[in-house]
Amino acid sequence: MKINSNHFIGFAAGITASAACIYLYKRNQSRFDAWLGEHGIHLSGPSVRNPESMTLEELVAEKERFEDIIAEREIAGSEDETYDSN
Repeated sequence: MKINSNHFIGFAAGITASAACIYLYKRNQSRFDAWLGEHGIHLSGPSVRNPESMTLEELVAEKERFEDIIAEREIAGSEDETYDSN
């Protein structure tokens, strides 16, 4: 089967439709997720968890993760200052 112009047109139409759907979803994400939740579909995402509901182990793990990120940024910042002074 050879690839012809119909394949390219179909591919372009699919990409365009996908981009439009992603745009509309992101624009109305909270309403769409709430509607799905009403119908029993709960999406898990990078939402912020309530610290009050976390266990002690989860809180300690988050604290350590934040400390690691802070240390990495401090190191990166001190390296930038070193390069700027030269």
